[in-house]
This record gives sequence, C-alpha cells and structure tokens, in this order.
Amino acid sequence: MEQGPHVPCGGWRAGTPAAGHLTNRRAIISAIHIHPDTKHRLAELAQTTGKTPADIVQEALDSYLDDLEDIALAEQRLEDLKAGRSRTYTLEEVERDLGLDD
Repeated sequence: MEQGPHVPCGGWRAGTPAAGHLTNRRAIISAIHIHPDTKHRLAELAQTTGKTPADIVQEALDSYLDDLEDIALAEQRLEDLKAGRSRTYTLEEVERDLGLDD
C-alpha cells in the first residue's frame, strides 16, 4: 500500500520530537486513511457532540487499545492458569483469608 505524504497534526513545531512523540498532549500523526463512509459518520458525530473529529478518534483509539490490552492480559492469565503458574480461589477462600467468614 502506498503511503501519502507525512502531515504533522496539532502540537507540531519545528525542532520538536519525531512523529508519534507527545508534544503538549498532542501527537504528530504521519497519515491515516479513513473510508469515506467512516469519515462522513465521524463528521456527523463531531457536529452532533460538539467534539472535534480528532478528539473523537483519539477517544475511540484509546478505548480500543484499552480493550485490547485487557484482552491480552486475560489471555495471559488464562495461559498461566492452564500451565499451572497460577490458580483460582473460591469465594470461601477469599472470605476466610480476608477475615470475612463470620
């Protein structure tokens, strides 16, 4: 896939860190390709919510990455459990260990 020209976005100034590094909580993005239908939906949502398209994309990306990180952690924990490197605890064990078994 051919990539378009590098376009700095919000927060860029000459002499600032390279692409992808945070500058004043704004990142420099080289390029992003959005399907026209998605771009239209994004524009409509931005108008409806009063947010900028960039803010909506940032929130969506942050949420998606959080979900992927949670999934990766859960998969690792499951592998640890299957391999015997971890174990589960019953509610009774937890209550007993915390002194809540009155």
